[in-house]
Amino acid sequence: MQMDLLNDALVTLRHADREGKPRVELAPTSKLIAEVLRIFREHHYIEEFTFVPTGRGGKYDVALSRRINYCGVIKPRISVAFDGLERFEARFLPAQDFGILVLSTNRGVLSHQQARELKIGGRLLAYVF
Repeated sequence: MQMDLLNDALVTLRHADREGKPRVELAPTSKLIAEVLRIFREHHYIEEFTFVPTGRGGKYDVALSRRINYCGVIKPRISVAFDGLERFEARFLPAQDFGILVLSTNRGVLSHQQARELKIGGRLLAYVF
């Protein structure tokens, strides 16, 4: 039984990238998974993703770029102010300016770099490096 769709999607993505697969299908889907995949695409951790309707909620077809060393979700969803992001960068990312944190903010799902530029905080969702 699947409890956390985002965690299941990121584990599938991480394992497929580690095995060297060029593509992977993520199902079941959610809008949050689409937003996290959009952030990954903007930062070139994946090449492209498309939604494929299946009649049962659909699935995402993701083209991998072999750049993911590790990705995962952050549980519990920690609230963080924009000036407290450095503490969580040090906790979840291996080095400064290496990898991204994904946040859910009042302006949508953003990377920690975009949130810092906008000077807004949010809840930490995931990380990738």
